[in-house]
Amino acid sequence: MSEHSEEMKQIDPVEFANTMQDIATRSQKLMGDFMERQKLEGENAESGQQHLTDAFMALTNQMMHNPTKIVQAQIDLWQGYMDIWNRSAQRWLGNDTDPAVEADQGDRRFRDDAWQENVVFDFIKQSYLLTSRWTQDLVGETEGLDSKTQQKVDFYTRQFVDAMAPTNFLMTNPEVLRTTMESRGDNLVHGLQNLLDDLERGKGKLSIRMTDPDAFEVGKNLATTPGKVVYQNDLMQLIQYTPTTEKVYRRPLLIVPPWINKFYILDMREKNSFIRWAVSEGFTVFVVSWVNPGEDLSRKSFEDYMLEGPLAALDAMKQATGEEEANVIGYCIGGTLMAATLAHMTAKKDERIKSITFFTTMVDFEEAGELGVFIDEVQLAALEEKMNKRGYLDGSEMATTFNMLRANDLIWSFVVNNYLLGKDPFPFDLLYWNSDSTRMPAVMHSFYLRKMYQENKLIEPGALTLAGTPIDLTTIKTPTFMLSTKEDHIAPWKSTYRATQIFSGPVKFCLAGSGHIAGVVNPPSDKPKYGYYSNSRKPKSPEKWLEGATHHEGSWWPEWAKWMSRHGAGKVDARVPGDGKLKVIEDAPGSYVKLKAKA
Repeated sequence: MSEHSEEMKQIDPVEFANTMQDIATRSQKLMGDFMERQKLEGENAESGQQHLTDAFMALTNQMMHNPTKIVQAQIDLWQGYMDIWNRSAQRWLGNDTDPAVEADQGDRRFRDDAWQENVVFDFIKQSYLLTSRWTQDLVGETEGLDSKTQQKVDFYTRQFVDAMAPTNFLMTNPEVLRTTMESRGDNLVHGLQNLLDDLERGKGKLSIRMTDPDAFEVGKNLATTPGKVVYQNDLMQLIQYTPTTEKVYRRPLLIVPPWINKFYILDMREKNSFIRWAVSEGFTVFVVSWVNPGEDLSRKSFEDYMLEGPLAALDAMKQATGEEEANVIGYCIGGTLMAATLAHMTAKKDERIKSITFFTTMVDFEEAGELGVFIDEVQLAALEEKMNKRGYLDGSEMATTFNMLRANDLIWSFVVNNYLLGKDPFPFDLLYWNSDSTRMPAVMHSFYLRKMYQENKLIEPGALTLAGTPIDLTTIKTPTFMLSTKEDHIAPWKSTYRATQIFSGPVKFCLAGSGHIAGVVNPPSDKPKYGYYSNSRKPKSPEKWLEGATHHEGSWWPEWAKWMSRHGAGKVDARVPGDGKLKVIEDAPGSYVKLKAKA
């Protein structure tokens, strides 16, 4: 047995008793805080849950219309159980048999050897997999539901079966049982302490710690590309990065990131920083660093984000470099904002943007993926009531929504690691960034959810007016590079592809492997993680596009740089922050990015 396990067995009974007394005291206070929070939030919770009740009542009614199908499904389920039982019995007798049900290849919940080698745990695993798939298939194949209701019941059924996995419970998780016996329960004591810490940090609401928050610091080991803040207003700071080449492209490059998270996803570590790499490729890089808004900015609108974001940045860049023209990147909601901004500029005959790049950006929200589950009148009204009381949507609530899209990876894996195994989470830069959430101003966020997700007005010519100007995306003729990712749960690639049929100018569409973040932050490497697809044609159907696409190994970054070089307008001497008409305010990454969101 390991030295660590021996140490764990030598438990000081006095220390253990003191620990448990401290836990009991903290638990009592936290329970009081929890109950008080429930009183304050009960009404909103009730209205927010009504949409689920209605959806599952509709599901039940439709199921009752076809009792024969339910009976057949029950028979199939019991036959599946009998098959598992028979195969397990054969294994008990010492015979080799193939499993009746196997976990998906990427399912990391059952990676412990005991799930395969121990007959009992193998039986538990197969029974769970059979039941969960049977449940999801039965719900998914029910006819007669409208698409919105079907999407809801499918999504929340998956949440339920994920929550009920045997890996999430002490007595049915072999790794947890083994650790509990080896440590004489010390893992559960540590796990309870972790749980109480998370409840305390969330003020009675569970706030799962995904990484070691002390392992990273923005400006120290994250967001370290050298540069200066050269402009700021209420909503953003503009960072100009220090050149590392003697010559740079004449047209500067502006990056407009999402304000749902912070910009340094593009400047994590030296080895995977898109910003640092773009600087090394000879681009004069400017980045919008959005503020983390409080109640004082509650009235800021989507229009304000346009005026005080990219439009203000373009004006400042001219002062900093003397260049009127620029190339721009928009990421996620930052890309949606840039599409609206381009349409506005086109209507105003403003031609300063000479190329636009969209990272994982939707402009047509008709099929917005699983985020659409959270968009209906009942939920929006409840959300708006909550936002209007405090002036913003708290970052933790946005984070919870996104985490539910990948619950096994971003919720339940940490429940097992932190609470059942009693371990501290591993230092991971991406999860630190994911936890560094931001708030959404009430007025802006309400407009975004209603006009984009609920009503899909952005694609209707003249349906939206920004700064007094009706906008029309079909008028955009700017050369466009679109980067989407194949496994994106937030901006599904087939939905993002629709923009290729909306814009009037030349569009180059690339599809990277992996998801919303990893597919974008995929630097050139000797050991490439994900490839990408390209196709010079843009047929109406995304499936047709993929059929005719060519797969490339490695990063898409050089492909983009090659395309962007054609829009650089030649080379000039490198420009140092502060040498133009804008003076340095502070060092990058600035102070706005360091503002933390607190509930």
